[in-house]
This record gives sequence, C-alpha cells and structure tokens, in this order.
Amino acid sequence: MAKIHNLGFPRIGANRELKFALEKYWKGESTQGELTELAAGLRQKHWQHQSALDLTPVGDFSFYDQVLDTSFTLGNIPARVEGLAGDELDNYFRVARGRSAHDSGCSCVHAGEMTKWFDTNYHYIVPEFTADTRFELNPQRLLAQLEEAQAQGVAAKPILVGPVTYLWLGKEKDSSNKLDLLEQLLPVYAQLLSLLAEKGVEWVQIDEPILVTELSAEWQQALEKAYQTLNQGKVKLLLATYFGELKENLSLAVNLQVQGLHVDAVRGRKEVDAVIAALPADKTLSLGVINGRNIWKTDLNAVLNWLEPIARDLGERLWIAPSCSLLHVPVDLNSEQKLDAEIKSWLAFALQKLDELSVLSRALNEGRESVAQVLADNQAAIDSRRQSTRVNNPDVQAAVAAITPALGQRQHPYAERIARQTAHLNLPAFPTTTIGSFPQTAEIRQARLKFKKGELDQDTYIRQMQAEIAHAVREQEALELDVLVHGEAERNDMVEYFGEQLDGYAFSQFGWVQSYGSRCVKPPILFGDISRPNAMTVAWTQYAQSLTDKPMKGMLTGPVTILNWSFVRDDQPRAVSCYQLALAIREEVLDLEKAGVKVIQIDEAALREGLPLRQSEWQEYLNWAVESFRITANGVADETQIHTHMCYSEFNDIIASIADMDADVITIETSRSDMELLDAFDHFRYPNEIGPGVYDIHSPNIPTEAQMVKLIQLAAQRIPAERLWVNPDCGLKTRQWAEVLPALKNMVAAAKTLRANA
Repeated sequence: MAKIHNLGFPRIGANRELKFALEKYWKGESTQGELTELAAGLRQKHWQHQSALDLTPVGDFSFYDQVLDTSFTLGNIPARVEGLAGDELDNYFRVARGRSAHDSGCSCVHAGEMTKWFDTNYHYIVPEFTADTRFELNPQRLLAQLEEAQAQGVAAKPILVGPVTYLWLGKEKDSSNKLDLLEQLLPVYAQLLSLLAEKGVEWVQIDEPILVTELSAEWQQALEKAYQTLNQGKVKLLLATYFGELKENLSLAVNLQVQGLHVDAVRGRKEVDAVIAALPADKTLSLGVINGRNIWKTDLNAVLNWLEPIARDLGERLWIAPSCSLLHVPVDLNSEQKLDAEIKSWLAFALQKLDELSVLSRALNEGRESVAQVLADNQAAIDSRRQSTRVNNPDVQAAVAAITPALGQRQHPYAERIARQTAHLNLPAFPTTTIGSFPQTAEIRQARLKFKKGELDQDTYIRQMQAEIAHAVREQEALELDVLVHGEAERNDMVEYFGEQLDGYAFSQFGWVQSYGSRCVKPPILFGDISRPNAMTVAWTQYAQSLTDKPMKGMLTGPVTILNWSFVRDDQPRAVSCYQLALAIREEVLDLEKAGVKVIQIDEAALREGLPLRQSEWQEYLNWAVESFRITANGVADETQIHTHMCYSEFNDIIASIADMDADVITIETSRSDMELLDAFDHFRYPNEIGPGVYDIHSPNIPTEAQMVKLIQLAAQRIPAERLWVNPDCGLKTRQWAEVLPALKNMVAAAKTLRANA
C-alpha cells in the first residue's frame, strides 16, 4: 500500500487571512493573542484539508519565513536585537522587517538580509554567522504546533530545515567558515529529534534541498557527518530533496543514514530508475509526482503508467507526494468563479493537487477502476488543453522564428551613447530617481476594485488615476528628484498588469502565493502564445510627462521577469515563451520612444531567479535570457536611455552576463547587505552606469542622510563616482507616504552632499 504525504501547505490562507492579520498586528490594531489565535485557526483548517494523507506536515506554518523560524529554534539570533524591549515575537519581527509592532516610528534595527529560496519567488531571511556563533535549542514553536496537531488527531510529520542546508543558506559576517559551526549545531538538532521522539513522533521530514546543487567535497562530507550523528534510532528521518535532479549527489543521497528519501520526480523524473536501483533495500522512497511549483493539472493516466510498475516493485516502501511544498501554489481553485471555464479545467491549485494525490493512491492501492470516472475526466481536460486553438498562434510562432541577432543590437556602443544621453538629459552628478512605484493607498485600491466590478465608469477611473499620478509628480518635484516616475497608480502588480493586456494570459481572482512575510503575489497564467494587441503604458506616461519639464521614466517589466513570475505553460521550452514576451514588450518600448519618452526602465527583477540550480547549466539560460532583454530594449535610438532594475540579485557570479545586457543604467538592491553585493566590481570593470540602492524599502525604517551618504561612498570605492546614481532599493508600492517622503527627502539631501564633496 503506497502511502501519501505532503511536504508543506500554503500558510497564508485561502483569503490571505494571515497577511491581513500580520499587517493589522504590525500597525498596533490587534493584540498578539488575536494574531496567535488566528494562526491556530488557520493551522487547524489546513490540517483538515490534508486529512486524507497518511502523514501530514507540522511546523510548516510560519509568521514570516521558515528559515527565520529555524534560526530562532536554533537560538541563532543577531546580537543587535538582544536586550531590546518585548518578547521573542518582537525580536522575530525585528529581524524580519527591522521593527516590531511595539517599536516607535523611528528606526529600530537593521533587518536581516533577504534573498530568494533556491530558484523560486519565495524569499527567506538569511541566517547570520560569525566565529562566535553559538546555538541553543528553543523548541517551543514547533512543539506547540505538534501538540495542537496531535490534539486534533493529525498523523503528524514534523518538518525541519536540515542542518547542512541551514548553514549553506547562511552568510558569514566575518572571515570565518560557516561549515566549522556544524560540530556544535548537530547536538542541537539531535536534542530536538529526541524531544520529538518523546512526543510520540515516528517520522520527521528533514529538508536538504542543497542535494540538487553542485556541492564541493567538504559539503558532501558535511552531509555524511550530519546523518551519521543524527541517526540515533529515536525517530525515522525522511530526508527530502526537491527542485531538481541529484545527479553527482545521487549515490551520496541514497546512502545517507536516514530511513527514507524524497526526490523530485517531476524535475528529476529521468533519474528515478537510477535512484531505485541504488537505494538500499531497507529504505523508504518518496516520489514527488505532483508538480508543487506550477498549477497545471497532472496527467494522471500518464503518471500511473509510469508509477504502477514501481509500486509493484517497492510495495510499502513507496510513498508518493507533491514534488515540493505546496507553498508555491495558490490554495483552492474552487474559489475561482470568474476564470474562463475551459482554462480552469486545465488547472489544479494546492487542494486539487492533494485530490490528485488521493486519486493516484486509490488507483495504485485499489486499481484504476476504483477511480475510473475521475481518470476519464482528467484525460478529457489534458486532451482539451493539448488541442485548444487558443494555445497556439501561428503568427507569433513565425515572429519568433524570424528573430535575428540584429534585433538585440543598439546603434552604437555605450561610450558613444552616453555622451548623447548626457547632452539630451542634462542631469547633475549623482542623479536621483526612484524605481517606479509609489504607495498604493487605500483610495487607489478601492478605485481599481470598483472599476473592475463595474461600479466606476472608465472615464471616472482614468480621472482618479490621473489625479494620483499628478500627486506623485508634485511630490517628486517638491523633493527635487532628477528623473521622475508616474507612480504606477493604475497597476495592481508589475507582472499581472502587463499580462492582463497581453493575449495568451489568463488571470485568477484568488490565486495568491506568498513572496515574503505578508507580501503576496498573484502570478498570471501564461497558457498560450503571447502577443500585444495594444499599447499598455503609453497614455499614462505621456500624461505624467505633460505635468513636468523633468525627464519622466517609462516603466515596463521585462520579459524574463514576466516569465519567471508567471505560472508558465509547460508544453514548450521556457525560452520560446520568453522570446514571445520580448517581442511584445519591444513594441511597447518603441511606442514609448515615439511618444517622446527619453528614459525607459525595463525591470528584470527576476533575472537571477531563473538560473538553474547547477552552475554548469547557467550559460544556456543566460544566453536566451540576456538575448530576450536585448531584443526588448535595443531597438531605440542612442539618445534614449535604457534602465533596468534587479531585486535581491546576488549577481557577483553572473556580472559578465548582466553587463552583456548593455542597459545604460542598472539599479540594484544593496542596502540590506551594506553594499556587499558590489563585491563583484572588485574584479569586474562594469562598463555602464549603476544605481546601488540606499533605502531598504522592505522595512518601515527611515534611513538617515548620513547612512545613505555612507552607502554611496562605499559604492564609489568600486565604481567611478561619475557613473553612480542614487535611488531606493526597489519600488515604493508597499510603503506609506508618511515613510516615503522623509526617506526620499534624506536621499536627495544625500545626493546633494555627495555633489558638494565631489
């Protein structure tokens, strides 16, 4: 009998209950008791959703991030939050966002650095290590959730981030080697496993996703040492890998001293036979056969054709599950009442993926006839998608086939372009700008909602958005910023906004997934060939430019980011979809230029996110990703200045490819790392202009002028001052005007100080 289990469930709630509860608590509008009560209710509901499972994850719920939870469980808390008023939850939120609910409006502490979880759009708070780091077990969060689950009759499988992955994810804050900390970290894990055994736990899922990356010998040895130490026989360990193939780590993974191994059988399908052949006869194998990263229905008959012989061979040693945690998909497709019926029939969200898992289990354990109708309905949906004329557009396919290298070339090299742009734009040294968006106030969101519901006519909606744009322009002029933006009041999301205006996309109402903390995104669904029927941003940008004599940036999202932040069709190579997006956004770039826009920013916030996890596979991705950006950007005249922006991109190892994008100006997030991300420029002479962020917009803290001057001075040690811009880390959509205005005032003052001292 094949068992079914899950690696993790979305924590935000089907209606984003956790998001709203957190934000209410941070504003001081609710108590900690109310927040924890809501969290307990969500956990109970999520366990009920998973009641058909043989083993249910416990400990996957988090108020912000599971890696930050692990840091607190291990007692690895930055010294800067020690001794401050409040309790553990206050310090938790200080590390997460720089401030707790009980801190005043002034700056509190430096928030922890945040970066992407492997190749997903989920962010984690980076663990911090020094030679003096000490670990001390604090198990109460996990034990309390376990007690809740057991009281509700849940067959609990606690989930831990593995010790080696935890160290691998972290960053040394001095010259020490973080791997040296393993010796003192393992006893803390062993202590935790003993406590779980005392609570009656049989299986613990311990996640070591670094096994799908390229590991040096010392990291491979660390994994061997870790599980020699932790295999004490008190609980059974299911070691979970996901997001890719094991490849050269296959032998290591199957022979680690654990009782079970989970592998991603979606991305790593072709090596499953090798895993089975190498797996010791006494170990359980969990196969992740349902895609936990995308929202397309599983072809259940095809999976069964492949899985049935494996089930016969392995018997009770076979478990099946999603490929990874369902954190990365929305909660419930049944919430979607407005989604096109045909497209909806092709999709599965978290709850539907669990249903698919149950169908596979019944088919394996009771025979396909027990679920014959479900399998027939599934096959009809799979066939419908394959045959739909809405998916394939011959004109778009022909345009992609006609792409030539010339489409990606600017008229002249940067050194010639910049002279013309300097004369054209007449900007001061250390020019100031923002990344694009300004606060999305309640009034803006309400107007957009009424317009979508038909409660506000188009003319009234346009007038309201123009009023918001005018407000943003006035504020920027009063602040004396040099290059302005229109503020993006009309945009719900930097990807969804464009997807809504492109053919080949569909949209959910409630398809939210967590990006970080309370920040949720609703990825559009790229189901077919992409084309642009009409201009998407020109009218808004023209209106904004009409209000000022200063340069107004046209703001676009680049093709790679639109691709990586969408649920992407899985029936053709991602590169083909990216080229289609590049051609569509290129048309928008050229229309903005025709409208007189002098500066155009094409955000590629997610460029690095799409990198394969193995460096040996990077170049193929970078080739088509960079080419797609160049196709989008490089049809303009030399006088038109092209900007791009990147978020949380630890790009030191791909700096040459970023330079090859040939954007005139790149703005990047650097403030949380104190400009450490600029280390790349110690060894690489970046040829164009760069704006290293000086204002961490993911924290409510307001940076001082002196702090921002210091950051740019650090940048000037690596990059010639004449090529530096001054800007925030990212867009200001999620902040309040009361935070934004003083922060930008300090930023402009910092630029003036830098000019005076130049």
